Amino acid sequence: MGERARPPDDISPLEFFTVWLPASVAEDHERRERLGDTAALLVFDLHGEQGGTFTVQVASGVLIGSEGRAAEPDLEVRVDLETWRALNRGEIAAPTALLSRRLQISGKLMLALKLHLILG
Repeated sequence: MGERARPPDDISPLEFFTVWLPASVAEDHERRERLGDTAALLVFDLHGEQGGTFTVQVASGVLIGSEGRAAEPDLEVRVDLETWRALNRGEIAAPTALLSRRLQISGKLMLALKLHLILG
């Protein structure tokens, strides 16, 4: 997989999860193909000023993002806004953020391994 598109540094979490991420995956045939038949509800809880909670539904290579929390997510990701921006910029890798406890995940851990296919 080639270099992934990076969102604008000042993108709001709402725009990222509801517009930018679904469009980015829709435009990337290889990423959609690698997602295959993955079906999941992902919840991202970004804490800090201008953070929020967002749900991303993955089905048949298509992402639909919305504001708010799904009732029974398959995977939940909790991260502070600063770390989320650093992850988007490629300044920190997800495993490093996990090990330093800047990023927490709960739910289906095998799904967490596919998260890079979803987020890029």
